[in-house]
Amino acid sequence: MQGIDTKKTSVGVIGLGFMGSAISGHIVAAGFPLIGFDIARERVEMLVAKGGRAAPSAREVAKKAQIVLTSLPSLAAFEDVIWGKKGILSSKRDGLVVMECSTLAIEDKQRAHDDLLAAGMVMLDCPISGGIRAAEKDLVLYGSGRKKMYERCLPVIDSFARANYYLGEFGNGMKMKALANLLVAIHNVSSAEMMVLGMKAGLDPELIYTIMNNSSGRSRMLEVRGVRMVKDDYDNPSMKVKVFQKDLKIIESFAAGLNCPTPLFASTNQVYLSALAMGLGDKDTASVCAVLEKWAQLKRK
Repeated sequence: MQGIDTKKTSVGVIGLGFMGSAISGHIVAAGFPLIGFDIARERVEMLVAKGGRAAPSAREVAKKAQIVLTSLPSLAAFEDVIWGKKGILSSKRDGLVVMECSTLAIEDKQRAHDDLLAAGMVMLDCPISGGIRAAEKDLVLYGSGRKKMYERCLPVIDSFARANYYLGEFGNGMKMKALANLLVAIHNVSSAEMMVLGMKAGLDPELIYTIMNNSSGRSRMLEVRGVRMVKDDYDNPSMKVKVFQKDLKIIESFAAGLNCPTPLFASTNQVYLSALAMGLGDKDTASVCAVLEKWAQLKRK
């Protein structure tokens, strides 16, 4: 491992949701001293149980850690963590490196990057793909920003991700994440469409899942979301439909800004909107299968 001393480098994690919690566990297991913060007390307690330390605010994480990862669910949460009364900027921590791992619009990250830089801090744009398998360390990180600082963070990244790519100037990470999420959105719906067609033809959903995962048309989304589709169980989501709306809007805006047509994505979007209309906002995104079942007037036996 290059760049830093594991036992002497304190790492902070702000945002201990599904992704942040799993990442924190891997970082602690790798031997890094870790301090974390989340607005949900139970998540902080889980971090402490894993061997991490709790902080009362984002500011305190920034004061005590040398490298901070932010994994946040919304723009509002991001703005509070950066510019809030107890946010990172208020720590006045010169030399701090912030790895911003959330899925947010490039312009919002750039605004934070510029303000942190003016305060003597460095922000890297480091979105992560594969959140549903974070506990298995099956994540891919797309890094962009100052290369020297990125390389300094590699031992931390290696502790929780199976692969990482340095993509150059700040913002390129989010460009790549937009592409990844476009495929995620489409492949999830295409998996559901295939499942519904097969079930309406009288085939057993579990058999469909098993065979398609051993066929040329298989995809990661079929592998990880298809299990829920087979069971018709969308509770305890790893990604809620209503949260995924943020990611879909980022892709839509990104493509529109480049005057780039995305016809399959546009059609896919309607299925997610239908899921919201059907009251499935708090369900896992695999629930698009339930939407297509309703459209097909399919009733499971």
